[in-house]
Amino acid sequence: MIDSVLTFKSVKTKITVKSLISVGLVALSVILPQLVHLAAGAEGGVKWLPMYLPVLIGGCLLGTWWGLSVGIMSPITSFLITWAAGNPMPALARLPFMICELATFAVVAGLFSKRIAKNKWLAFPAVLFAQISGRAVFITLSAIFQSVSNLSVSVVWAQIQTGLLGLVLQAAIVPLIIIGLQCLLTKDKKND
Repeated sequence: MIDSVLTFKSVKTKITVKSLISVGLVALSVILPQLVHLAAGAEGGVKWLPMYLPVLIGGCLLGTWWGLSVGIMSPITSFLITWAAGNPMPALARLPFMICELATFAVVAGLFSKRIAKNKWLAFPAVLFAQISGRAVFITLSAIFQSVSNLSVSVVWAQIQTGLLGLVLQAAIVPLIIIGLQCLLTKDKKND
C-alpha cells in the first residue's frame, strides 16, 4: 500500500521510508507486549496478542517482503531484548513457532497490499485471512513437532481459544488503522 503513495519517489527513498516504518513496527512489537503484560499480567499476551497488531499493519502497509521482515524480526528482537533483561518473551520454546506464525500473518496480509491501495476495504479480509492462516500454521507446527516440544496441539488449541477476543478486536482495529493511514497518505499525496 505504501508503494502507491511513493510512486514518484526514488528507489533509495522508498527503501528508506520502508526501513523506517519497519523499524518502528518492530519497536512497537517489542513495547506493546510489555505494556500489555504490565496491565494484564502474564496471560495478557496470550489473550490480547499485542505483537500481532504491528505485524498485521506491516503486512498490509508494506507488502509481502517488507512485512515478512517485520514478522520475523518482531519476535526475535523481542526475545533478545527481554532475554537480556532477564525475562525472555516470547519464551524460547515458543519462539520458532511464533516466528513462523507471524511470518505467515505478514505474508498473507502483504499479498493484499497492492489491492488495499486500490480498495481500502480489502484490509478487512486481508487481516482475517492472515489471522486464520497464521493460527493454522501455529497449530499445524505444534502437531508436527509435539514429540519434541512442550507445545502440544491441545495446549496450542487452548491458546488459540484464549486469544479469540484479541483476534476479533484486531480484525476490526487493524483495517481501520490501515484505512485511516490510506486516507491520510492519499490526502497528503494530493496536496503535493
